[in-house]
Amino acid sequence: MTHWIRYQHAGATGFGTIERDRIAVHEGDMFDAPTATGEQLQLNQVTPLAPTVAGKMLALWNNFHALATKLDQEIPTEPLYFIKANGSYLGSGAVIRKPPSYDGKVVFEGELGIVIGRPCRAVSEADAGDHIFGYTCINDVTAVELIAKDATFAQWTRAKSFDSFGVFGPVVATGLDASTLSIRTVLNDQERQNYPVSDMIFGPRKIVSMISQDMTLHAGDVICCGTSVGVGSMKPGSAIEVSIDGIGTLSNRYED
Repeated sequence: MTHWIRYQHAGATGFGTIERDRIAVHEGDMFDAPTATGEQLQLNQVTPLAPTVAGKMLALWNNFHALATKLDQEIPTEPLYFIKANGSYLGSGAVIRKPPSYDGKVVFEGELGIVIGRPCRAVSEADAGDHIFGYTCINDVTAVELIAKDATFAQWTRAKSFDSFGVFGPVVATGLDASTLSIRTVLNDQERQNYPVSDMIFGPRKIVSMISQDMTLHAGDVICCGTSVGVGSMKPGSAIEVSIDGIGTLSNRYED
């Protein structure tokens, strides 16, 4: 298992692998034969960034049996997904900001994220794993009251794409068996979500395969696998953590 991190240090952006409390600095392309420089940095010397520069972030709705049952939703026959604008991306440790144009409820959604490692278009489920670089933690923040505000048009993109609402990190972990993972979300030291990936309607390889029939996925793109029961609202001053064993903990605060 390898943990890849992007960071800012001494005014420059870099990336590398985490080894205990140090970062082994790399150069080149994270997804295409990166090379270690031999330089090392202490983790506490850097500011973590979102671990990939994603060209796009796609996110699923209604992808867990438990939540579909709770909401009395039909099981979809294909992934239902929307897009989060790339201006929304935020890394671990940074502050999620309340949008100045919106005074309604803002909710957290702890999720597993798939990070694409190389371009894929119309791949089979059997081959999809070859295009998955690794996995990350997601907080799919949502201005939930906007979605149905206009009866003529569901505003998924706007509700999901405010600055700082596409939260992911702290790393991309490679070498994981995603089917064994669980997602745990803690708000102000109280557990709000704890659910297994095995309850997914569409698992990671199926998701990648089916979405790749619609569009080309590129290295660095992120797919949020959807959430399960326990989603709740955040108030300014809240601390929110999304943890997945083998990946780590995505920690942020929500503020005005």
